[in-house]
Amino acid sequence: MMEGRCAAESWAEFGCLLKSGTPLVRCGLGTDVFISTGSEEIFVFTALKRNLKAVLQLPAPVRDLVVSRDTQLLFVACSSGIYCVNLQLLLHSASTDAGSGPAELKISSEFLLVVADGVSSLLLVGSVLLTLCQTDSSWLLTLYKTPEQSQSNHCDVLSSFFLPLVSPSVQGDTQSKSVLICVYFSDMTPSSSCAAASDGCSSGSHFLLQAVLFKHLFGVEAALSKSPVILCGLPDGRLCFLPMRIPGSRLRILHSLEQPVVFIGASAVMETDAGGAGCLIALGKQGRVLLIRADRAGSERGGSIAGFTERCVPGPVECACVGKSCLYYSTGSDLLMLGLSEGSAGKGQDEGASRWSDAALYRPVSLNVSGVIALDQPTCSAAGEVQLLSLSVRGRLQKISLPVRRQEEGMSKLPSSQVGRSVGDLLSAIGDVCERASVLKTVIRSKNQILKQLNQVVNISFLLTDSAKTEDRLIRCYALVRWSRLLQKDSLGLTCVVENLSPYVLERGWTLSIMVLPLSCSPKAREETCSANFSFPFRRLCPGESLEVSLPVAAAGDASFPVTVTCSLIFSVWSFLGGDGSTTFPDLHNGCFSLPLNTLTVDWLHALRVISPTSAQKTVTSHSGSNPADIIQAFISSHQNRVRGGDGASRPDQYYASVRVSSELLRDALRLQRHDSDSNGSKLASQSSCVSLLEWLLSAGCGGVKMGHSGDQTGISSSVVCGHAPNKATVKLTAKEVNFEEESPGKESLVSVEVQVESSSVAAVCGLHHAMLRRIQMLLQKAPQKACSFSEVQISALRRTLQQAESQQGQISEALSVAMSPGQTHRILLRVYQQLRDSPVLVV
Repeated sequence: MMEGRCAAESWAEFGCLLKSGTPLVRCGLGTDVFISTGSEEIFVFTALKRNLKAVLQLPAPVRDLVVSRDTQLLFVACSSGIYCVNLQLLLHSASTDAGSGPAELKISSEFLLVVADGVSSLLLVGSVLLTLCQTDSSWLLTLYKTPEQSQSNHCDVLSSFFLPLVSPSVQGDTQSKSVLICVYFSDMTPSSSCAAASDGCSSGSHFLLQAVLFKHLFGVEAALSKSPVILCGLPDGRLCFLPMRIPGSRLRILHSLEQPVVFIGASAVMETDAGGAGCLIALGKQGRVLLIRADRAGSERGGSIAGFTERCVPGPVECACVGKSCLYYSTGSDLLMLGLSEGSAGKGQDEGASRWSDAALYRPVSLNVSGVIALDQPTCSAAGEVQLLSLSVRGRLQKISLPVRRQEEGMSKLPSSQVGRSVGDLLSAIGDVCERASVLKTVIRSKNQILKQLNQVVNISFLLTDSAKTEDRLIRCYALVRWSRLLQKDSLGLTCVVENLSPYVLERGWTLSIMVLPLSCSPKAREETCSANFSFPFRRLCPGESLEVSLPVAAAGDASFPVTVTCSLIFSVWSFLGGDGSTTFPDLHNGCFSLPLNTLTVDWLHALRVISPTSAQKTVTSHSGSNPADIIQAFISSHQNRVRGGDGASRPDQYYASVRVSSELLRDALRLQRHDSDSNGSKLASQSSCVSLLEWLLSAGCGGVKMGHSGDQTGISSSVVCGHAPNKATVKLTAKEVNFEEESPGKESLVSVEVQVESSSVAAVCGLHHAMLRRIQMLLQKAPQKACSFSEVQISALRRTLQQAESQQGQISEALSVAMSPGQTHRILLRVYQQLRDSPVLVV
């Protein structure tokens, strides 16, 4: 356990670290600290005076550095090679220029010791300098004889060792730094321990290893010769070793972490590990920990073997260091401590190893220090306080003091002040946990709400994509058209009604989209965009409610009919999630998808304004001399007559078109009741059929569009209806009964109702005739299917229609002949068109 909390003391700041560089912090002679932020500069900082002593400027970014405590030389690895700097000259230069701030020393090519490309790591073992670099096909470990102080520009190569590269698929991060350390044999005698310490075992790259573990890992020959062994950790995850004093040695693989090796060290995990470290530790980039220690081989084999244990801790690991019985590592966001000591309870090593693996490796302790990117070897004060020297990602050099660790057994009672501080720490931790739990509950509640709404979106999508008829859907749409007058201008408006009969709610994210597209545009409007789009976002449309929106369709005088109104529901994922559009949805256009509701058609009958016959007569009289369209048409006709020499016939004053429907079909479809057979009853029946057909044509919701007529007439009571077309032309609809006489005597005649459209405007006649045919077609679809008793009538009508078609085909061929002038062609085609409208086919 630990008493109190750790404290981080900031010493100096050296600027933000470079992403491509290698941050380093190394303790040198006395209280000097060497710092590299990954740039070309090395800062020499004095821990005693807390000031910057000197700045070394290298020609390339620094990759690694080591300090020789015996010769007082600084070796620096850069991309261009290895430089050697005499620290005595550096300290003398710094003391000379102390009055003017930190000394700046530029390291030029005269300090270049070895020319080598891609040096990744350095290690100094006595007077031997080792370098590890990567070539195109292998890793190269080179041993150099370090120079004396008077020879700083000469270095002899002792030997070189190669290790082939692995395949690129398992090579790992080639930009990661490799790791070099040296382990020494320890026979737990004072003389050997002191000899090893003279080689620099107190450094973070040198460790004493227990004799038994040393022998199991590196062989009897290395143990007998007490040869230092070099351990290499590579970015591909391999852990290699090389005994230095054995002739014929080569680099051999000890283990593979299968992830870049970040740290290698050794620690004492047992109280009996007094003469050397009993555990060798390797830490991977993603948090994989390898522990190598001497374990019992079992009762059958006896003795001991090297046991390899792998566990995982939270990563990624940026840097690490090891103390006497603890591993300290940083993930960038937090500094963690992993206890390695088993205490006195580990007398049985198999049982202790299992307990240690489960208890220690799964529970690293957070020290609540973030941003640590480089660590130096920890130191311990006389009071037992562990101190770490670290470099943060912002370039801040800081000393981290850890609280004193104490054992559970034999501990004295804590002072009241420490008890109060511990209680305060616990309460603070509880408050933090409660706050995080509250945040998590809010996030979970929000996600549950989003999932609930998305479930409604999916259900609504299934409802609208169902193959059922439009009028049978639970979410349906229909429209109502009505003429209105605003600022002395008449305009046709459309009210679209959306009914929600489903059990789901249309809310945020849903939008009603309406596109109005005229099927025929004027030449002037054809140059521009004829369609118009309207969007109406839903706030909250609950089950059983309806939404009404109004929009303009056309102005008075506009003949761009019929008009198609496409209604659809659009769901925006971005609007639903409340985002700013940074999230992309590759399968969705602009993060939206559209579901069709209904397609409505507003035709000439919908836009017809019904008036009384008296008003129609006044309108015709007033428009005969003042209608601009009539004036222009008369001018064009007279101009054509003059061009043709006056031989062309003038256009008729009125145009006609008619539709003929059998009375039996009307009675079946409109469910008209039959009247008595007397003369008065026949007259009433005839009048009832005509009026009912006109009323149905003008008021039925054809195509999902209902009409709200405004004018002189509120109900149809006569077989003659007058009104104004959308292009302001006066039209007259006349319904009458017609007896269709059969050629054969004694056969029953067929009674039909004929509706005739009359107007001086060809466009109005064509538009109204097309609208009536649409309604008759819908009437036929809804009528009951039964055999007709007038087969001879049908055959006779078809025979006359065929004869008429042959005659009209001949006229069209004559009009399209080369000998015809354009005026004669237009006159013949107009006559054929009028014949087609005047002689309709009987609909039975």
